[in-house]
Amino acid sequence: MNTGLKKGLAVAAIHLAMVGSVGAKLLVDRQTRPRVWARTAPFDPDLPLRGRYVQLRVEGQAAGLDPAAAASPVILAAHGQSLAFEPAPESARLTATRTSRNGEQLATLDQPLAFFIPEHVPDPSIRAQGEELWVEVTLPKRGGPRPIRLAVKKDGVLTPLDLD
Repeated sequence: MNTGLKKGLAVAAIHLAMVGSVGAKLLVDRQTRPRVWARTAPFDPDLPLRGRYVQLRVEGQAAGLDPAAAASPVILAAHGQSLAFEPAPESARLTATRTSRNGEQLATLDQPLAFFIPEHVPDPSIRAQGEELWVEVTLPKRGGPRPIRLAVKKDGVLTPLDLD
């Protein structure tokens, strides 16, 4: 075997190890970290090369956020089966903006969440009147939520979407 081939195989092995370790970390987090459902507000930034994904604004409870602040640094927390945004130090990467819906005080994560969909699946963010799009997410120790699956809530019933 020549030297160039050996070096190429070594680089390929290093890349596989790196990708495998990231994949293993994500699988461990999915098994050990809290999972919650969160209401979303889909939006499309109108990018022509956006690919097959849906941009989502994740909503949650505004647990102790300053009502006077436009955007607050937050950490993610599970309150029962619901997502909550709790105050964080100014150095936190995530920020949320307080909103209200039907008199309920909520917060919307400022960083959008991308949910990738197969090419043959219609855009799940286009919903009929009375339907809400929800996303199940894993809450890592640090960073933003990691999407698992989408669901539609209608008449108080949450039905996961089959996007395969």
